[in-house]
Amino acid sequence: MRERNSYTILSNIQRVSSRWVNLIALIAVVVIAGFTAGCSGDKSILDPAGQAARDVALIWWIMLSFSTVVLIAVTVLWLYAFKPREVTRTAAQERGIARRWIIGGGIVLPVASITALLAFGVPAGQRMLPLGEPAEVIEVIGHQWWFEVRYPDAEGGEVVTANHLVMPVGESVDFHVSGADVIHGFWIPRLGGKIDMIPGRVNRIRLEADIPAVFGAQCAELCGVGHANMHLYVESLPREEYDAWLAARQDEQLSLLATADADQEEVRDAFMTHCASCHQVAGVSSGNIGPDLSDIGSRATLGAGVMAMEEGAVSQWLKHHQTLKPGNRMPSHGDMDTDTLDALGAWLETLSP
Repeated sequence: MRERNSYTILSNIQRVSSRWVNLIALIAVVVIAGFTAGCSGDKSILDPAGQAARDVALIWWIMLSFSTVVLIAVTVLWLYAFKPREVTRTAAQERGIARRWIIGGGIVLPVASITALLAFGVPAGQRMLPLGEPAEVIEVIGHQWWFEVRYPDAEGGEVVTANHLVMPVGESVDFHVSGADVIHGFWIPRLGGKIDMIPGRVNRIRLEADIPAVFGAQCAELCGVGHANMHLYVESLPREEYDAWLAARQDEQLSLLATADADQEEVRDAFMTHCASCHQVAGVSSGNIGPDLSDIGSRATLGAGVMAMEEGAVSQWLKHHQTLKPGNRMPSHGDMDTDTLDALGAWLETLSP
């Protein structure tokens, strides 16, 4: 009678366990489908466009496959353990079985997994280090909540822009990254792994884009209330177009662009009064608190990716920036009338080399 009750209890446990396993499997399928469905577009790690990103994606697929196999194996063993059966073992046999499970599952499996992970991961990480022949250098500095981009080796002099990074295609680029205020994260998912941007320290990572394309990048370190709205627009261009892009952003050309139109003198005066202490416009102002606006008209987005650059966008940003991107450091412009804001926006949109 006692033996029958034991079998009944075990059968009930097995039936309940099977239901939980089915439920967990269903949830796992839904979660994985949701995650993979979200891994598309210009920030997809599953659509690599450079060797470093391909290495990372390969390791990710291997880890996902291996962990899935381990999950299935453990689940099968778990169910097998509850299977009713009549087995008689001595105490020594029980200890031997327990010892084999501890050694196999607690030592051999973790050691083999970590060894395999290091065998793939270390060479992949090494290829992202700035070793060997010097490459093109682009400096990226994280601010709350925007990216400053500098080209120190540009022919003709350093080029500075913001929230818009252009790089040559098919060439290694060394990114020297740091933070101006708090720790940020530099991450272009389609080109490679992320790296921290730390105040007072310059971290380096070497990446390469295989194709001319536009990539999304995102601050990958929680850096404050505006963290989610800290995007970077990355564009890879053939070498000739890249050189032309840099040449068009020399101070002399940008100064001429900003000052050539004599009819905009009143607008430039308004800019000097209200904006110049924070923003630089080549030939007009030298503020360095906010983004450099010398080529703002050529950028694809405003507010580090908050809104698309289109006619009237700058004016809308000036009027509603605290609503569009709450917490940003630019004060409200209640001291300026609508006509002045519209004129400032229209003038800034013309700053496109």
